Amino acid sequence: MTNINGFINLYKEQDYTSNDAVNIVRGIFRGTKTGHTGTLDPMATGVLPICLGKATKLADYVQAETKVYRTSLKLGLETDTYDIWGKTLKTYDVNLTEEEITAALLSFTGEQEQLPPMYSAIKIKGKKLYELAREGKTIERKPRKITIYSITDIVFSDSKNLSFTVTCSKGTYIRSLCYDIGRKLAAGGTMSALERVKTGGFDKTSAITIDELRALKEENRLFESVIPIEKALTGYKKYTASPAADRLLDNGNKISITEIKGEKPETNSSFLLFNSKGELAGLFKRIKNEAKPLCMLK
Repeated sequence: MTNINGFINLYKEQDYTSNDAVNIVRGIFRGTKTGHTGTLDPMATGVLPICLGKATKLADYVQAETKVYRTSLKLGLETDTYDIWGKTLKTYDVNLTEEEITAALLSFTGEQEQLPPMYSAIKIKGKKLYELAREGKTIERKPRKITIYSITDIVFSDSKNLSFTVTCSKGTYIRSLCYDIGRKLAAGGTMSALERVKTGGFDKTSAITIDELRALKEENRLFESVIPIEKALTGYKKYTASPAADRLLDNGNKISITEIKGEKPETNSSFLLFNSKGELAGLFKRIKNEAKPLCMLK
């Protein structure tokens, strides 16, 4: 299939990487440029939006949207990877009440700085941290500003194991959050499960698995899995330009705000702009009295 522009709301299952997922989808959609919008660990599951065609230009914008995770925390244990699949570094006796644990969890809401784990895909001097970690090296990392908007639906299975939902900003490592919670409780903590249930407008309830994609291909119904760009980017308002602006949009130029029909976008807001024929021109931003292109899609 060629000339496809849009997104696949993929549900990544365990035991393969985000890059594996992209390569599999690329093989299914032969001849179509493909990319993903934010890495999930191999043992993690959940929503992994895949970009097709011109939608690959929007990967950074989708990746920047709010994420929602369902995670499990095991107290009394620390590992080198901050999850249960890593090497055990230390064990602790745990003698805490549910109220004490809940209070520690909720204290992590809000804006903060978080230190990324060594086992992560962050690059330092051209090399990924997890590659250095596998060589037995520990590199000084800089804390990154993140926001945890909420921690909800806390469920205890026993005194050492619990699960909860985290709504957070781009760049948040749930493994680091579990580790930090354990440190705050002086009881050790490691992530024992992770599912991403939402990224921006992409939700688990409407996601599709690799096997389901393959089945659609066999039935010549693969097009049904592709979400058009304008339907996927639900966080952006939509506007239409006048016919006089079509030539400028075809050439990737800015236009005057007066060339946008009807209600005008707010100053400094980003929005999707269509030409007068109803074709998506791209993602634009209003700066003073002009609509300037952030990402052209026509």
